[in-house]
Amino acid sequence: MGIPRIAITMGDPAGIGPEIIVKVLSLMETYDICQPLVVGSKEIIEDAVRITHRALKTNAVKSPEEGNYRYGVIDLLDLANIKIKDVEYGKVSAQCGKAAGEVIAKAIELAKAGEVDAVVTAPIHKESFKLGGWGEKYVGHTEMFADLTNTKKYTMMLAHGDFKVVHVSTHVPLAEAVKLVKKDRILEVIKIAHDACLTLGIKKPKIAVAGLNPHAGDGGVLGREEIDEIIPAIKEAQLLGINADGPVPADTVFSKAVGGWYDIVVTMYHDQGHIPMKTLGFVWDESRKDWKEVSGINATLGLPIIRVSVDHGTAFGKAGKGTARPDSLIDAIKLAVRLVGSR
Repeated sequence: MGIPRIAITMGDPAGIGPEIIVKVLSLMETYDICQPLVVGSKEIIEDAVRITHRALKTNAVKSPEEGNYRYGVIDLLDLANIKIKDVEYGKVSAQCGKAAGEVIAKAIELAKAGEVDAVVTAPIHKESFKLGGWGEKYVGHTEMFADLTNTKKYTMMLAHGDFKVVHVSTHVPLAEAVKLVKKDRILEVIKIAHDACLTLGIKKPKIAVAGLNPHAGDGGVLGREEIDEIIPAIKEAQLLGINADGPVPADTVFSKAVGGWYDIVVTMYHDQGHIPMKTLGFVWDESRKDWKEVSGINATLGLPIIRVSVDHGTAFGKAGKGTARPDSLIDAIKLAVRLVGSR
């Protein structure tokens, strides 16, 4: 297989997505590993070039095959669906949300048709996304990718280096998340986690399954979810030959995973997985009053196509200033290339 072609969505035009895309495409190493195709608005990307002071040109194409994929020129599938005059950086906007959703839909279409090998997504703003008409059906990227690929069994994986977590539930209120801790769904996620590790070259994955309650329920004293739902799922996974361990109390499972005890952690809800990952990947520099590092990636597992994303938001406070760091986007592209190579 030749060098993979990666579609990169522009994200919310009012956020940092276009800027970090331009920064990543100003690196020769990006072109050493993939053929990057930006999907978005030419006007927005060209303004990001101006903001970031990069000596790059744009090449608008009508199909991925028309791209030249040469360093110094950004190949861009221009949807022309929003103009720079209609964008106010750092502000919620229905127009921006609408445009961001259209870009995602187009990238998924390209991947399903085999015109690109993977999709890497820049961040969207969920409020703008909803105002733009997409929120009636989707909370965000993950649900949209699942629906447009007709995928029923999927989960979100976050990664920072060798540290990886997957989720039983994600974008739901905490009270609802507790109700979603059910045996069948937990087993489903354990299986997806196991398969993902195999894909990444881990021959005998060690999977931790986090408890939901303090002390993993303390034998039912602090809640019965572990007894009624989590332990039965783990036992069934073990019968399938999967090396699943738990329920491991959430206050110790992540330090074990960071130390290499486990290859991946199955978490029960959004923040249980996101907090440890972002504690590792997001490093604040108090002396500079700025982030020293913003790294970490998000992949949607279970899809028939490859989708990887940055694991941070639109950072409206930085948008339009040219100071946003591209660390996560670089890592996302590298993982996408790795996943393409494993297929």
